[in-house]
Amino acid sequence: MSANLFNGSLHFHSGTTTHMNFTHISALNYRFSHQFRHKKLKPTSTRDTVICSSTIRPKRNSKSVENTEAHDLVRMLLRNSNNDKSLLSTLNKYVKLVRTEHCFLLFEELGKSEKWLQCLEVFRWMQKQRWYVADNGVYSKLISVMGKKGQTRMAMWLFSEMRNSGCRPDTSVYNSLITAHLHSKDKPKALSKALGYFDKMKGTERCKPSIVTYNILLRASAQAKNIVQVETLFKDLEESICTPDIFTFNGVMDAYGKNGMINEMERVLARMKSNQIKPDIITYNLLIDSYGRKQEFEKMEQVFKSLLRSKERPTVSTFNSMITNYGKARLRDKAELVFEKITDMGYAPNFITYECMIMMYGCCDCVSKARGIYDKMIESEKQVKVSSLNAMLNVYCVNGLPLEADKLFESASNSGVIPVDSSTYKLLYKSYTKSNMKELLQKLLKHMDRDGIVPNKRFFLDALGALGSSRGESKPEYIGSKVRFNRSAPATTGPTSNMGS
Repeated sequence: MSANLFNGSLHFHSGTTTHMNFTHISALNYRFSHQFRHKKLKPTSTRDTVICSSTIRPKRNSKSVENTEAHDLVRMLLRNSNNDKSLLSTLNKYVKLVRTEHCFLLFEELGKSEKWLQCLEVFRWMQKQRWYVADNGVYSKLISVMGKKGQTRMAMWLFSEMRNSGCRPDTSVYNSLITAHLHSKDKPKALSKALGYFDKMKGTERCKPSIVTYNILLRASAQAKNIVQVETLFKDLEESICTPDIFTFNGVMDAYGKNGMINEMERVLARMKSNQIKPDIITYNLLIDSYGRKQEFEKMEQVFKSLLRSKERPTVSTFNSMITNYGKARLRDKAELVFEKITDMGYAPNFITYECMIMMYGCCDCVSKARGIYDKMIESEKQVKVSSLNAMLNVYCVNGLPLEADKLFESASNSGVIPVDSSTYKLLYKSYTKSNMKELLQKLLKHMDRDGIVPNKRFFLDALGALGSSRGESKPEYIGSKVRFNRSAPATTGPTSNMGS
């Protein structure tokens, strides 16, 4: 598909800049000192002021009141259980107040962490209550939580438990089960299993596939680069009673785009336009990101200009993506112009924007400029995120400055301002291993001992990545606070890791 899907090109301004001069630095400093001070919106007119100050209050929706009360109770349960170390004892304490809707919220909150076992404890507790009635919704929610945590077998067990309890599966339960399988690591096997459930759904009256089912499978097939399966599902969708929606096309295009399959992505875009479905901001953002990843910047800029002409408005994520992709291509001037355009258009850069700028300067060998932005973030933010620290550490690492990375890590770790986590250790471990900095590795492992982070097999696999034994590099053995190397060949210089890998 040609670039004329989105006509025109992007022009930031007529002047060209080859270096970031004093004016650029001043602009950056000004934004850092103001953008974090968010103020509440004031009424926009005298009439608004009268309404806001009057004694007449809007009617409160009863459902919203109930939802607020339910969330408050769940937060209290979780807070008390953190103190008492037992969620079940807390539930028993407030047994007269807790009902099904509260358990649903508990499943959601526990599912956001690694406490999936506690979801099963809450479920067993529910089953013992007099008000409990076996319900598909409960099982669907639990299966979904287990799937997100990679507990496919547990999801399957819940599905069997549901049928044994007398509940008949419906479309939502099958959708959750399909999604659970697709979260497993063996993607080809998972997709095959999911398609098996899909066929079973088509033959069961209560379980006919919905547009949600098609959307899940279409995206998964595109992620697996299975073009034939995508076309088969689209044909099946056209023959069904379901109608494709914006989520259908966005999901498939995003999966193709992330796989670098630009031609396939553009064909899906053409199909979406033929279905009279207009692009939304998600469509524009994924197209911009996909073209940027492939460094097809002319098309990326045309999409951005088309976005500005549309009824949709860019988001900060739109600009962040452009900065990142320009940075990877070492197009520093264009990245800086995008950063300027953010505030010119009335947007406030977020912390991710500044992390993108840090990494962009790192790709362009401008370490001092990256550090300048990081220092400004430290001064401006009350609580600096670990991702910001990782971004700056990664800049030092990719530019062959492990000693500077160690110095920054020591400063951040000792200050206690930044909550260092395992992602920081993985990043540094990979860099120090690649640079063969044994002293820094020993020092890092002592810090890990102090912080209670024990490196297991998963840690080493995640940290070393491409630096595996297949390339003849040293194999670490963790012994207490020391690391020992079994070296079969001199360490080779592998590809640099991406931030947060």
